[in-house]
Amino acid sequence: MKSILVVVTRQIGDVLLTTPLVRQARVLWPDAAIDVLGFAGTLGMLAGNPDVREAIAVPAKPGFGGTLALARRLWRRYDLALVADPGDRAHLIGLVAARERAGLLPARNSSNWWKRKLLAHAVTSGGDLSSEHVVAEKLRLLQPWGAPVSTPQVVGPSSASLPAALQAKLQPGYVVVHTPSMWPYKQWPLSHFRDLIARLAAAGRQVVLTGSGSDTDRAAVAAMHGAAPDSLLVDAGVLTFNQLAGLIRGAALYIGPDTSVSHLAAACDVPVLAIFGPTNPQRWAPWPGVPQSFERVALSQTLGKVTLIQADLPCVPCGKAGCENHRASRSDCLPAITPERVAEQALRMLS
Repeated sequence: MKSILVVVTRQIGDVLLTTPLVRQARVLWPDAAIDVLGFAGTLGMLAGNPDVREAIAVPAKPGFGGTLALARRLWRRYDLALVADPGDRAHLIGLVAARERAGLLPARNSSNWWKRKLLAHAVTSGGDLSSEHVVAEKLRLLQPWGAPVSTPQVVGPSSASLPAALQAKLQPGYVVVHTPSMWPYKQWPLSHFRDLIARLAAAGRQVVLTGSGSDTDRAAVAAMHGAAPDSLLVDAGVLTFNQLAGLIRGAALYIGPDTSVSHLAAACDVPVLAIFGPTNPQRWAPWPGVPQSFERVALSQTLGKVTLIQADLPCVPCGKAGCENHRASRSDCLPAITPERVAEQALRMLS
């Protein structure tokens, strides 16, 4: 294989969790040109990735003209397409781009029959309650060409210098806390985060808050103001992915919910404390980079540098989008994880 296209038309975290697949393709074909295609705004996690020649950003809704232009650009440009997204569009992109294809299929879908006909190798996804992590599932796309020789790592973006004003505020041993979640059903209560920050500050730890420039993220960060003395509470502002990676790599600990930044923190090889609600950690926990797998449920469990906390409720994890199974749903399991529990675990890790 001299040229390979990896198709991952999903969210930011999915792009990051595809980097072990890219790394393994690089191991198998060290001289190949490897490109990654994804939605515009999701490929920043690949900035500085040494395994990727080009990150190809496409609009989520390109229209007829955009689709035609993309097809002309990609037509049979690659020897192999690795379709790391079970969606119809991703498979059609793979068909246009490469002469040979390996791809993910959903467990049950009416379009599976034609997708399977297009693939030299198909991997059927186990779904959100599967015991197989998404990283391991994606790696099975390369089974016909050889198994990984070691536990592949998630490759985060390279570090970039922080804004001077932010760098000047940082104290040794700071803790990065990411309070926002993209979807309400994954949001640990902001009041719990305030309590947690106050407890960390009382122990003498400086807390650095992160978040994107979206209104939701900015509101979640602003809600923390006043939770600790000014010298012990820093709003990092809106950073690039490279700056965010640099900030996290300098931290003594990262604390966050089930979100892409938590996956980034694990890739940055710092201690991670992840707060999980309805999501199955066997499937979606931050990748620990070790051969073992997380248990489906445990009050607290640690693999590598990743510690994960869940609620003591019989429904955990349900694998659904909250109690009402939609993105704006509540998740009763998240408020049940008390800030006292999280703070105690964080201080044990810091000690």
